[in-house]
Amino acid sequence: MLGVAGAFLILVIVGAVVLFNVVGSATNKARAASDDFTRLIVNGQSGQAYDQYMHPDLAQNLTKDEFESGVAGLGLDSTCKPHYDSVNVSTVNGTNTAEVVGTLQCQSKTIDLQYNFEGNDPKMDAIRLRPEG
Repeated sequence: MLGVAGAFLILVIVGAVVLFNVVGSATNKARAASDDFTRLIVNGQSGQAYDQYMHPDLAQNLTKDEFESGVAGLGLDSTCKPHYDSVNVSTVNGTNTAEVVGTLQCQSKTIDLQYNFEGNDPKMDAIRLRPEG
């Protein structure tokens, strides 16, 4: 009896560790993609950010020129640093989705941000960058 209970407990612990590692890895990928995307747009490399991170579905509705123009209109500079309030990750049928919410804090302004990523190689399928206020 104790052997069965012990084996069950070990299976539960192993399952929890595997789940933690899978979710942790997906969360780290989402955070890394968010950091890199933000670094690119802050450094004036919006075109590269678009090419590297836009999901084809989003690219159909948001052209590269529209994206670059919108980012340029935010007036980002080297003082802008991301602060993430939440990074929520889920996996459905082996495909990761992530929602990253927070702010881009600049010396003279704060920009609300929300990035949604899809896939195991994170591609952005939704984005919101909007000045607070």
